[in-house]
Amino acid sequence: MAMNTASGGGRRGRRGRGRGAAMSEINVTPLVDVMLVLLIIFMVTAPMLTAGVPIDLPDSRAEALKTEQKTITVSMDGEGRIFLDDQELAPGELSDRLAGLATAGPGGKPPLVTLRADRRLDYGRVVGVMGALNAAGFKSISLVTNGSVTAP
Repeated sequence: MAMNTASGGGRRGRRGRGRGAAMSEINVTPLVDVMLVLLIIFMVTAPMLTAGVPIDLPDSRAEALKTEQKTITVSMDGEGRIFLDDQELAPGELSDRLAGLATAGPGGKPPLVTLRADRRLDYGRVVGVMGALNAAGFKSISLVTNGSVTAP
Protein backbone atom coordinates (compact mmCIF):
# COMPACT_ATOMS: atom_id res chain seq x y z
CA MET A 1 0.00 0.00 0.00
CA ALA A 2 1.42 3.37 -1.03
CA MET A 3 1.20 6.41 1.14
CA ASN A 4 1.26 10.05 0.04
CA THR A 5 3.38 11.94 2.54
CA ALA A 6 3.71 15.17 0.54
CA SER A 7 0.14 16.30 1.13
CA GLY A 8 0.38 16.34 4.88
CA GLY A 9 -2.46 13.91 5.38
CA GLY A 10 -3.95 10.88 3.73
CA ARG A 11 -7.37 12.43 3.10
CA ARG A 12 -6.49 15.47 1.04
CA GLY A 13 -5.38 15.51 -2.64
CA ARG A 14 -2.77 17.48 -4.50
CA ARG A 15 -4.28 20.94 -4.14
CA GLY A 16 -6.04 20.60 -0.87
CA ARG A 17 -9.44 19.45 -2.08
CA GLY A 18 -11.38 16.70 -0.47
CA ARG A 19 -12.67 13.59 -2.19
CA GLY A 20 -16.14 15.01 -2.76
CA ALA A 21 -15.06 18.48 -3.94
CA ALA A 22 -15.51 19.53 -7.56
CA MET A 23 -12.50 19.39 -9.84
CA SER A 24 -11.35 22.93 -10.60
CA GLU A 25 -8.93 22.04 -13.39
CA ILE A 26 -10.13 22.10 -17.00
CA ASN A 27 -9.27 19.15 -19.20
CA VAL A 28 -8.30 20.78 -22.51
CA THR A 29 -7.46 17.58 -24.37
CA PRO A 30 -10.97 17.11 -25.86
CA LEU A 31 -11.04 20.79 -26.85
CA VAL A 32 -7.68 20.49 -28.62
CA ASP A 33 -8.85 17.31 -30.38
CA VAL A 34 -12.00 18.99 -31.69
CA MET A 35 -10.08 22.09 -32.81
CA LEU A 36 -7.51 19.99 -34.70
CA VAL A 37 -10.27 18.08 -36.50
CA LEU A 38 -11.94 21.38 -37.47
CA LEU A 39 -8.62 22.77 -38.66
CA ILE A 40 -8.06 19.74 -40.90
CA ILE A 41 -11.59 20.01 -42.31
CA PHE A 42 -11.10 23.69 -43.17
CA MET A 43 -7.66 23.03 -44.68
CA VAL A 44 -9.13 20.38 -46.97
CA THR A 45 -12.22 22.33 -48.02
CA ALA A 46 -10.68 25.82 -48.42
CA PRO A 47 -8.99 25.16 -51.79
CA MET A 48 -12.26 23.81 -53.16
CA LEU A 49 -14.12 26.99 -52.28
CA THR A 50 -12.01 29.25 -54.52
CA ALA A 51 -13.10 27.54 -57.72
CA GLY A 52 -16.87 27.85 -57.66
CA VAL A 53 -17.52 27.13 -61.36
CA PRO A 54 -16.54 23.61 -62.48
CA ILE A 55 -14.20 23.99 -65.46
CA ASP A 56 -11.89 21.53 -67.22
CA LEU A 57 -8.71 23.62 -67.27
CA PRO A 58 -5.88 22.99 -69.74
CA ASP A 59 -2.53 21.67 -68.53
CA SER A 60 0.64 23.78 -68.41
CA ARG A 61 4.18 23.73 -67.03
CA ALA A 62 3.95 27.34 -65.88
CA GLU A 63 4.75 28.20 -62.27
CA ALA A 64 2.06 29.53 -59.95
CA LEU A 65 1.85 33.29 -59.46
CA LYS A 66 1.99 34.85 -56.03
CA THR A 67 -0.93 37.20 -55.44
CA GLU A 68 -0.86 39.89 -52.81
CA GLN A 69 -3.70 42.03 -54.11
CA LYS A 70 -7.42 41.67 -54.63
CA THR A 71 -8.36 39.38 -57.49
CA ILE A 72 -11.35 39.15 -59.79
CA THR A 73 -12.05 35.76 -61.35
CA VAL A 74 -13.69 35.54 -64.76
CA SER A 75 -14.66 31.97 -65.69
CA MET A 76 -15.88 30.46 -68.96
CA ASP A 77 -17.40 26.99 -68.79
CA GLY A 78 -17.56 24.40 -71.55
CA GLU A 79 -20.84 25.80 -72.87
CA GLY A 80 -19.41 29.31 -73.24
CA ARG A 81 -21.26 30.86 -70.29
CA ILE A 82 -19.34 33.65 -68.56
CA PHE A 83 -19.11 34.00 -64.78
CA LEU A 84 -17.78 36.95 -62.76
CA ASP A 85 -16.51 35.32 -59.58
CA ASP A 86 -19.44 32.91 -58.99
CA GLN A 87 -22.27 34.90 -60.65
CA GLU A 88 -23.37 33.98 -64.15
CA LEU A 89 -23.53 36.94 -66.54
CA ALA A 90 -25.88 37.49 -69.43
CA PRO A 91 -24.30 37.77 -72.91
CA GLY A 92 -22.85 41.28 -73.32
CA GLU A 93 -23.04 42.07 -69.60
CA LEU A 94 -19.33 41.52 -68.90
CA SER A 95 -18.16 44.95 -70.12
CA ASP A 96 -20.81 46.77 -68.05
CA ARG A 97 -19.95 44.88 -64.88
CA LEU A 98 -16.19 45.34 -65.32
CA ALA A 99 -16.37 49.10 -65.96
CA GLY A 100 -16.95 49.89 -62.28
CA LEU A 101 -14.34 47.42 -61.03
CA ALA A 102 -11.34 48.71 -62.99
CA THR A 103 -10.54 51.54 -60.54
CA ALA A 104 -11.77 49.80 -57.38
CA GLY A 105 -8.29 48.67 -56.33
CA PRO A 106 -6.10 50.35 -53.69
CA GLY A 107 -4.43 53.52 -54.96
CA GLY A 108 -6.44 53.50 -58.19
CA LYS A 109 -4.60 50.37 -59.33
CA PRO A 110 -6.97 47.85 -60.94
CA PRO A 111 -7.33 44.48 -59.21
CA LEU A 112 -5.65 41.39 -60.65
CA VAL A 113 -7.87 39.51 -63.11
CA THR A 114 -7.65 35.74 -63.43
CA LEU A 115 -9.30 34.13 -66.45
CA ARG A 116 -10.37 30.49 -66.15
CA ALA A 117 -11.48 29.04 -69.50
CA ASP A 118 -12.51 25.48 -70.30
CA ARG A 119 -10.11 23.64 -72.59
CA ARG A 120 -12.91 22.75 -75.07
CA LEU A 121 -13.75 26.39 -75.82
CA ASP A 122 -13.00 28.01 -79.14
CA TYR A 123 -9.89 30.22 -78.98
CA GLY A 124 -11.84 33.12 -80.48
CA ARG A 125 -14.33 33.17 -77.59
CA VAL A 126 -11.52 33.32 -75.02
CA VAL A 127 -9.82 36.13 -76.95
CA GLY A 128 -13.16 37.98 -77.11
CA VAL A 129 -13.42 37.91 -73.32
CA MET A 130 -9.80 39.03 -73.02
CA GLY A 131 -10.61 41.92 -75.35
CA ALA A 132 -13.57 42.92 -73.18
CA LEU A 133 -11.30 42.83 -70.12
CA ASN A 134 -8.73 44.98 -71.89
CA ALA A 135 -11.38 47.48 -73.02
CA ALA A 136 -12.63 47.76 -69.43
CA GLY A 137 -9.15 48.84 -68.26
CA PHE A 138 -7.60 45.55 -67.17
CA LYS A 139 -4.24 45.42 -68.93
CA SER A 140 -2.80 42.49 -66.95
CA ILE A 141 -4.74 39.21 -67.16
CA SER A 142 -3.60 35.92 -65.61
CA LEU A 143 -4.68 32.70 -67.32
CA VAL A 144 -5.39 29.82 -64.94
CA THR A 145 -4.28 26.31 -65.89
CA ASN A 146 -3.64 22.99 -64.19
CA GLY A 147 -0.02 22.35 -63.26
CA SER A 148 1.36 19.34 -65.14
CA VAL A 149 4.76 17.84 -65.83
CA THR A 150 3.64 16.18 -69.07
CA ALA A 151 2.03 19.25 -70.64
CA PRO A 152 3.51 20.52 -73.92
